[in-house]
Amino acid sequence: MDARIYKPAKTAMQSGRGKTKDWVLEFSSSAKRESDPVMGWTSINDTTGQVRLHFDTREQAIAYAKRENITFSVEEARERKRLVKSYSENFSATRKQPWTH
Repeated sequence: MDARIYKPAKTAMQSGRGKTKDWVLEFSSSAKRESDPVMGWTSINDTTGQVRLHFDTREQAIAYAKRENITFSVEEARERKRLVKSYSENFSATRKQPWTH
């Protein structure tokens, strides 16, 4: 089984950074999906692609994968750039673009 260890980014619907502090071990499923001829639903026999394990630290996730003999790849977390803005900068004399109404 192959797995991916990563730190999830916030979703587009989030304004805060909730659910982004844990590290996730997610199994990658290489099984073929099949279409049901009667209903048209897509099915798969391998359910490990639905499993996500959450860990507090990256080291805990790696230790679990090694203990269970799971081949894994680690994607390092990228910290986002924080743009510090204030309302008063809109009216600053050193503004790059002139203020127009």
